[in-house]
Amino acid sequence: HLYALDSKGWVGDALWRMSPNQDARPENVAPDLVVIHHISLPPGEFRNQSSSHYIVDFFQNKLDPKGHPYFAEIADQKVSSHFLIARSGELLQFVSTRNKAWHAGVSSFLGKEKCNDFSIGIEGDGESPFEEVQYQALASLVEKLASAYPNLQFSGHSDIAPNRKTDPGIYFDWKKFQKETGIPPEKMPFGLISR
Repeated sequence: HLYALDSKGWVGDALWRMSPNQDARPENVAPDLVVIHHISLPPGEFRNQSSSHYIVDFFQNKLDPKGHPYFAEIADQKVSSHFLIARSGELLQFVSTRNKAWHAGVSSFLGKEKCNDFSIGIEGDGESPFEEVQYQALASLVEKLASAYPNLQFSGHSDIAPNRKTDPGIYFDWKKFQKETGIPPEKMPFGLISR
């Protein structure tokens, strides 16, 4: 299953870094939404290719609060995502797609509350234009996910938590994403305009 999503919800060619911040999905609930995020730790240092290890530490509850002033503010938070695509294009997986990652928080998608229950979270490492290799990695990942979950729709974190979140932000190119993945525009109910 090296280039596929296996029956246990793990992508073979991702780096697996298990997060303790997860739990079971509600019974008989399969994911039908992908939520696109961005993250940068420390804030604004996303261009430092080595900064992804802080995100890994954060999702594994190992972030050193003394490592940066901002880390002291967030070190006690329990957060995870299913996937992270680093600036280098490297794909990391923290939670099986069969389980619930803690990425969406208080959220609602087209009237359905608690998006963590039925979504897959994908983090991009950055707060400015995303790298070409990140789009390539994202397109490859989405192809694997869509083969396992054919009813997926796609949104940004800001679409499902508009009063709290702004990611993936104005630099995420939804038109490029749609073109490279071939996902029908109707599967992106919030449109293709960057926001």
